Amino acid sequence: MNQLFSQGHACIVGVGGDLPITVKDAVGIADILKDPERCAYPPEQVHVLTKEQAKREDVLAALDRLAQSAKPDSTVIVYFSGHGYQVVSTTGEKYFLMCFGYDKNKLYKTAISGEEFADKLRAIPAKKLLVLLDCCHAGGLADTKSLGYEVEKAPLPPEAQALFGEGKGRVVIASSQADERSIILKGRPYSEFTLALIEALAGKGASQKDGYVRVVNLALHAREVVPRRTKNCKHPQHPILNFEKADNFILAYYAGGEFEPKGLPFESEPDIESEPGELNPEQERAIEVNQKKITQSGNQNIVIGHGRDINIQH
Repeated sequence: MNQLFSQGHACIVGVGGDLPITVKDAVGIADILKDPERCAYPPEQVHVLTKEQAKREDVLAALDRLAQSAKPDSTVIVYFSGHGYQVVSTTGEKYFLMCFGYDKNKLYKTAISGEEFADKLRAIPAKKLLVLLDCCHAGGLADTKSLGYEVEKAPLPPEAQALFGEGKGRVVIASSQADERSIILKGRPYSEFTLALIEALAGKGASQKDGYVRVVNLALHAREVVPRRTKNCKHPQHPILNFEKADNFILAYYAGGEFEPKGLPFESEPDIESEPGELNPEQERAIEVNQKKITQSGNQNIVIGHGRDINIQH
């Protein structure tokens, strides 16, 4: 009999605009979190913001509501899929998450700065917080030199990196290294990074067959499969993990409270594009193949991030 993972809360953002895949990614993550056969989060505790609902004020308000509804014993997931930029001007460097309808002439009023984002996360009282950022997509801001600043894609707000060094229940995972881009899948409406997350939330990579998805198992699964699946691309993709004091906390159920994984919530195994932005997932034909048997990884306790090993205590 399925059980609710009642302590689970989530804010899921897919900006859309010039990145339609981000909407599908956000919906895919939200759907598996709410799936009573898998993660079993209470549906009313999973808030999804896409397209016009993902403007700056909407995202900030959703994070405020999350801070009010979550409790210290809650488990919270914040997922953002869109553009992320490090902006360099004569006044210094600033990081921005680009919300729906952002205006490059008014970034402070239409995008969310790294400081604002970190402040909103800091206000969430949950002792178990996972932030997932898929911010290195193809396209985005055109030449901005005439506006007095330059931009470069960046996977992680520096302020968030500092925040997630403060406590062992706070983890941030980004989709790719700073010089890489998120790769879109051919035949399925998900990016490579999001597919790996959905697989892990369905039980792939679980080190223990006890019904729970743990944060390190999710991170290890993404770290393993994303580089492997993109190794033949011109620029392979490598997710990054940034935490030094985190424990291997529980994120969700993977089978509604049961022990046996129930597989992925879709039946096809996608091919991948050879270059980021090469394929339009709206136009690609789905390639139907048999679903691969779910396998369980060994009990690993080392993750790699920023060129160093990080020991995780169980």
